[in-house]
Amino acid sequence: MAARPRALIDSFNRRIDYLRVSITDRCDLRCQYCLPEDFKGFEEPANWLTHDEMARLIGLFVNFGVAKIRLTGGEPLTRRGVSELAAKVAALEGVTDLAISTNGTRLARHAAELRQAGVRRLN
Repeated sequence: MAARPRALIDSFNRRIDYLRVSITDRCDLRCQYCLPEDFKGFEEPANWLTHDEMARLIGLFVNFGVAKIRLTGGEPLTRRGVSELAAKVAALEGVTDLAISTNGTRLARHAAELRQAGVRRLN
């Protein structure tokens, strides 16, 4: 078995063990904080990473000791297949905590499948 790469260390010599991943810029609310008056529009989905690409990228960070993953957005529950993405991330060896930041407007229809996929915390 190959040796694990060195841990990620910040400029204050702290070990980085968490990663926030924005999986969409879309949101079903129009809060001024996120969408100011000069907002120019959302990214085209064709430019987004696929679920497999995101899981692979997250896996690279996990190989460097990142164990806590938070899926964010926009509103991550607007992203199609978010539960499938969560399951891919939760299945990565080394991930100990998977969370999602949500505004909660779509949570009732996604909660059970997110839990089953491995999401353990919401905020």
